[in-house]
Amino acid sequence: MARYREFEPDDVVDAAMHRFWERGYRATSVEELVKATGVKPGSLYSAFPGGKHALFLASLRRYSDLVVPQKLGELDDPNASVPQIRGYFDGLVADLLSPEGRQGCLLVNTAIENAATDDAAAAVVRGHHARLEDRIRAALGNALRRSEIRADIDPVGTAKGLVATSQGLMVVGKANPDEALLRAIVDSAFAGLRTP
Repeated sequence: MARYREFEPDDVVDAAMHRFWERGYRATSVEELVKATGVKPGSLYSAFPGGKHALFLASLRRYSDLVVPQKLGELDDPNASVPQIRGYFDGLVADLLSPEGRQGCLLVNTAIENAATDDAAAAVVRGHHARLEDRIRAALGNALRRSEIRADIDPVGTAKGLVATSQGLMVVGKANPDEALLRAIVDSAFAGLRTP
């Protein structure tokens, strides 16, 4: 007779996601995951073949599905424009100035810690970058059609630059959460978009 699981896999992934987000992949032991999830090691490995790494990848996907849309906010709207891009950046600064926000972004943290040596994790990070770039590019396209930014702005190249700025902003903010510095970085990134 088949045994039924005594836990909900999504709850396990949520708990693991928060642990990886707080401590990073390498610093999170299997014992800590067992404690955080309340699931015994055998059951954990049975539910997530591949163990800690499989649970980590599931956590990255969960973060991408649940947390990233909250961070994108109105930038996810097909009618988004420059104010929504700026709102996304202002939200990053606000997060970095809060105690919880000092954890940074799980995907940025993963890019720094794992992406060079973990192809599967790097693929999830690249997917996030592509998603963010797509939203910013679409918003810049809207802004061009509405004559809200300079006519010579290249939405594709500018979106790539803004994604790179957002990632760098989060790295700087973890090490030096100085509001004036963070806002200066954002102001500089947006200065070239203005119409003459």
